[in-house]
Amino acid sequence: MKTLPTIVQAHQQIRSGQISPLELVDACLQRIERLDDRLNAWVQVHAEDARGQAEHQQDLLARGIDLGPLQGIPLGIKDVIDVAGWPTEAGSTLLAGQVAEQDAAVVARLRQSGAILLGKTVTTEFACFDPAGTRNPWNLQHSPGGSSSGSAAAVAAGMCLGALGSQTGGSIVRPASYCGVAGLKPTRHRVDLQGVVPVSRHLDHVGPIATCAADLNLLLAAISDWQAPVEPPDQPPRLMVIHDYFLEQCDPAVRQVTLAALDRLQQAGAELARTPLPESFRNVHAMHRCIMAVEAAEVHFASFAQHREAYSPNITALLEEGLSTFAIDYSLSLRHQEVFRQQVKQMLGDEGVAIAPATNTPAPAGLDSTGDPAFQSPWTYAGLPAVTIPCGLSLDQLPCGLQLVAPEDREDLLLNVARWCERALDFHEQPPILL
Repeated sequence: MKTLPTIVQAHQQIRSGQISPLELVDACLQRIERLDDRLNAWVQVHAEDARGQAEHQQDLLARGIDLGPLQGIPLGIKDVIDVAGWPTEAGSTLLAGQVAEQDAAVVARLRQSGAILLGKTVTTEFACFDPAGTRNPWNLQHSPGGSSSGSAAAVAAGMCLGALGSQTGGSIVRPASYCGVAGLKPTRHRVDLQGVVPVSRHLDHVGPIATCAADLNLLLAAISDWQAPVEPPDQPPRLMVIHDYFLEQCDPAVRQVTLAALDRLQQAGAELARTPLPESFRNVHAMHRCIMAVEAAEVHFASFAQHREAYSPNITALLEEGLSTFAIDYSLSLRHQEVFRQQVKQMLGDEGVAIAPATNTPAPAGLDSTGDPAFQSPWTYAGLPAVTIPCGLSLDQLPCGLQLVAPEDREDLLLNVARWCERALDFHEQPPILL
């Protein structure tokens, strides 16, 4: 199978008998075997288990038992999310061989939907900032982003049809953008975090990565109680363009691709309106860092005291910062978080969709950084749903993404607008590793 179908296409092909779940699984496993020694997207691949799951789903379908659009669809699971009987190591030697006793809530829901779990994708250490060695399918000398490095690279390289990631700063949206795929950070509390290795209780999210917004739609419906909309609107949307900070601070390569994409959207009928950021935005990054540092230090307090030498440099710096933060600074950060959330809520209203570059640069060269989360962390901080879709290639042939942000609990609006934008942008480029 030269090109994997989208989840939407695969659902239709499975139901029509054009393809079987086992054939899909084998296609993914063959791609993993051919490419992963170069990409390092997977920390565990459970091939025989996946084939057994596929055969079971084929049997259910043959008996007329339809579990929904994810039935028979091969997925990857970020290795901070528990799968019963599989290790959850979170990229750390401290958790090596630690086998999960039960499925995380999101994994249990995926199983109920008939999805097939191929294995665990690579994460940075404890889903923080220290790179894990995964490479970008568009250029092996560039970062895939993080911390959901393996999930984004695996989807971009056609090793699975979708994957789960997590985001505390920018760890779904940034790697998805760097790898030229779609990624969704849902509204905070939309997805149950039971069975997910924590970073920060006021910032953590779990969400899907896939090749298009329609697939994100199906994945989100499976892992939460949210109901997927049926079709994107035919009427062109009104988009609130954020020039302040985002278009001002981004790299010229990203700015060029973004402005070209905005022009295409406008030509297709979208109404673009320049929108200022609220006053509280100027303190967002510092306050986000304070909350993340303190709450990560709380999570790792005992382990860090006993095994400091086992922690990598970047997470060590984060935990030390959290341990040295005054209680009043943490309290003020939490208060500011709520102020910013309310001000962005006022900015967007009930139907507003903001648009900006997903990242400030294309995927950085080298493997010593996962990139800058500055363009994603404000929406994580606010707990608002945000999605990235690929919109073009830089002169260096690296993908750039557009980030859309919608009001709280308006994933329906967000994903419908994203699907409209995808149709207008018509981006279908493939990573060179697949050509």
